[in-house]
Amino acid sequence: MQAHGDRAAAPQVSIILPVYNAELWLDECLESVLQQDFEGSMELSVFNDASKDKSMTIIEKWKVKLENSGVRVVIGGHDSPSPRGVGYSKNQAIAQSSGSYLCFLDSDDVMMPQRVRLQLEAAAQHPTSIVGCQVRRDPPNSTERYTRWINQLAPDQLLTQVFTSNGPTVIMPTWFCSRAWFSYVGPFDEGGQGEPEDLLFFYSHLRKGGGVIRVDQSLLLYRYHPNAATHSVLETTIWTHRVRFLEERALPHWATFTIWNAGRQGRRLYRSLTAGMQRKVVAFCDVDENKIRKGFYCHEDSQERPKPRVPILHFRAARPPFVICVKLRV
Repeated sequence: MQAHGDRAAAPQVSIILPVYNAELWLDECLESVLQQDFEGSMELSVFNDASKDKSMTIIEKWKVKLENSGVRVVIGGHDSPSPRGVGYSKNQAIAQSSGSYLCFLDSDDVMMPQRVRLQLEAAAQHPTSIVGCQVRRDPPNSTERYTRWINQLAPDQLLTQVFTSNGPTVIMPTWFCSRAWFSYVGPFDEGGQGEPEDLLFFYSHLRKGGGVIRVDQSLLLYRYHPNAATHSVLETTIWTHRVRFLEERALPHWATFTIWNAGRQGRRLYRSLTAGMQRKVVAFCDVDENKIRKGFYCHEDSQERPKPRVPILHFRAARPPFVICVKLRV
C-alpha cells in the first residue's frame, strides 16, 4: 500500500470486515490487508459484533500499523450481551465505510497480496456483477469436492449452477462489488444466526439482473473450522430457500417436468413444492428397478383428493425437462 495525500477523500476500496471472537485469526487476516499490492486508496471498515475475546485489542494494534501505511481504518461495534449476527455486522461495516468498491473479508481468512488489485480491475469492467475468485482451502484436505466446485466452475456455470446445494457460485468471503450495485441490491438480511444472509443477497442480486464473475487466481486462504458462522445455518433452511428460488426462476418456464430420482431426495423435492408446481410433475424417473417396479409414488400427506399418484419410469422412457435431484457429499 502507498499513502495518499488527501485522507479526507473517499477511498477507492473499502475492505468490509465483520468480527466476532476472532482473536485466533485476526493477526494473519489484518497482516494480509497490510500486504496488499494495490496502489490506490483503501480503507478497512471493521465492525465488532460484541466479541468477548481479545479481538478489539488486536484490531487497535493493527489500526496504528495500517494507518501508518496509508490505509484508513474505521472501527465500529457494540458490546451487547450477545451478537447481532453476520448480516447486521456487514451492513454496519458498509454503512460506516465510504469506498466506491466493497471487498468482503472474513476475519478467519487471509487475502493474497494481489486480491484487491485484481478484483477491482474485474469489478470496474463489470459494474453490475459480484466478482469472486478461486480459493485455497485450509486445512487443504477439508471439503475437497466443494473446493473443486468453487474453483472449477466454467463461466457459464456461475449462473447455471445457482440451484445446487452449495449456495452462491462465488463464495461470500471472496465477494467484491461496487458500492452502487450493493446499494441497489442490498442490504443483507439481518435475521441473525441461522439465516443464510449471503444466499439471500445472492438471489436478490440475480433477480435484479446481476452478473457473476470469477477471477481465476487463488486470491484467498479460506479456512474451515468448527466455529465458522456457516455451520450455524441449518440444511433445512438452505433447502427451503433453494426450492422457492427454483420455483420462482426455473419451473414457471415449463408446462410439465420430470424429477430425476425416485428416491429420498427426489421425493423430498416433490413434497417441498407448492401444490401448483406439484401438478406440473408428470413423472419420477430412475435407474433402480426396485423403485421402477413400484409403478408410482403416492404423496400421502397431500390435502388433495384423490391423493396424487406420480408415475415412476425408467429414465429411458422419461421425457425432459428434468430436475435432477441427487445428494453429494462435500
